[in-house]
Amino acid sequence: MLFNSYTFILVFLPVVLTGYFVLGRRSNLAPVVWLALASLVFYAFSNWQFVLLLLASIVFNYTIGHLLIARKLRVPQRFAVLTAGVAGDLLVLGIFKYAGFFVANLNAVFASHFVVHILLPVGISFYTFTQIAFLVDAYRGNVARYALPHYALFVTYFPHLIAGPILHHKDMIPQFERAETKGPDPHLMLCGVIIFAIGLFKKTCLADGIQPLVSLAFGLNPPTFDQAWIGVLAYTFQLYFDFSGYSDMAIGISLMFGIFLPLNFNSPYKATSIVDFWRRWHMTLSQFLRDYLYIPLGGNRRGPALRYVNLAITMLLGGLWHGAAWTFVVWGALHGAYLCINHAWNNYGPRVTPRLARAADVAGLILTFLAVVIAWVFFRAENVEWALYVLAKMADPSNIAFGRTETIYMLFIAGYAALAWFAPNTQEILGYDHKNRTVGGPGAWRMRPPMLYAGAVVLAFGILGIQQHSEFIYFRF
Repeated sequence: MLFNSYTFILVFLPVVLTGYFVLGRRSNLAPVVWLALASLVFYAFSNWQFVLLLLASIVFNYTIGHLLIARKLRVPQRFAVLTAGVAGDLLVLGIFKYAGFFVANLNAVFASHFVVHILLPVGISFYTFTQIAFLVDAYRGNVARYALPHYALFVTYFPHLIAGPILHHKDMIPQFERAETKGPDPHLMLCGVIIFAIGLFKKTCLADGIQPLVSLAFGLNPPTFDQAWIGVLAYTFQLYFDFSGYSDMAIGISLMFGIFLPLNFNSPYKATSIVDFWRRWHMTLSQFLRDYLYIPLGGNRRGPALRYVNLAITMLLGGLWHGAAWTFVVWGALHGAYLCINHAWNNYGPRVTPRLARAADVAGLILTFLAVVIAWVFFRAENVEWALYVLAKMADPSNIAFGRTETIYMLFIAGYAALAWFAPNTQEILGYDHKNRTVGGPGAWRMRPPMLYAGAVVLAFGILGIQQHSEFIYFRF
């Protein structure tokens, strides 16, 4: 089931909201169970054959977590339990997501002909990483004892289940436990509807609207210089508004239930460095990789040389997390190299004087954007060879078509760039602050009639733009 579908907007969401608040009048636990069951129904719409896998993952990790939280085992035993839990999660993820990739490379090396066809469960990377973080925190003694219904809801919570954000137990389960969230809050529901409307507009009108241009670079026909750039930039902004739209819609839906999700997207194309980019793009994944991979590897505590090695390893695995293909490995390797260069420049490069700070920021923004665009070519291409071919076309201005159609396309893309670079993002407009559990506070646009009318128009355009099979790009990860 898609957020941008009539079934979800007109049937599923109203029914689940109504049931949640009706049950909330009588009990603090019943709405939690209702929402967990509704989340399983939501998941079953497109992945019914993997519901048992999701439930088994919940039971397995909750049991491992219970053993770690109880702290009745000695340190070596607790470490063995943690290792078994994480290994079990990674084994399941590896079988479903990477077995085909492994066998394909095995066939290429040894000229064998093994065949593996395994359907990838939607959202498996997100709920697996969410639970690995829970186990590690339980081992570290940073987890309170949670009831099974609250833990199950934490894992299955449908606004995040399919494409993130990667949730942290301490941010979410205490909200599920609070009785105050079981009653409707008109202000939060209104803000949630507006945020959802903005996200729906981004997805159905902006992301889906520019999608046809992507085929100029990644279709069947060889592109010219300008067509390659148009296609790559089109994908750059399609992915931006697709992921931004999903992130907004997830926050808006959750806000209707009185639950605050963490930010996962914060105008990343406004970043003035790659370090800044990764503080803005897929923020919860960046935090997970930092806290549960980069820092355990040693972070920057073992000298600059190993710091760069740790950065490279972290981003390589971050790339592989996105998909079982060499294109994602190259994409992760590029961003690892970008981060190493960025940190080396910060440590050893010349200091910018205040007089040149503005110019340096503009130069940093342009350079960062171009670096990200180059990496997106590998992220989108079917294979490394085609990615290199597209990059070669982008570097060859001798073959150019630049006719009337290409000119219109470039103006179209310029409009998208203006929105990404100069328009306020959703949390700036609404004043959304998930850490302090507030929305619409100081600095936000007031909930005045013009704002409400604009929200209604945006929602209307978003609904009218719904396409039947317009999935979110991050569903495949």
